Amino acid sequence: MIEAFVVALDLAELGFEGVVPERTGRPAYHAATLLKIYIYGHFNRIQSSRRLEREAGRKLELMWPTGRLVPDFETIADFRKDNGEAIRAICRHFVHPDSLDCFSTP
Repeated sequence: MIEAFVVALDLAELGFEGVVPERTGRPAYHAATLLKIYIYGHFNRIQSSRRLEREAGRKLELMWPTGRLVPDFETIADFRKDNGEAIRAICRHFVHPDSLDCFSTP
């Protein structure tokens, strides 16, 4: 469910950082991957970034949608801090599906 929900969103239009990769340096984790981890944590009442890091490395239901990527706890915490407004918009949309114009249904 998390995979289908995140894939259907236009993360760039929602204002998420890390959707378009930088031209230089090491590539960052894509915003979709970090959002999947965040939503998984929300559904499973896991707020700690350190615990989400551990879960990403050992829970099969989280390995599959993230492609076995395991961002460290600082990356998860920074994602949450840097994308607070966009995350709140996603939560509002999840409760009220008509609240986002950028949600595309196939």
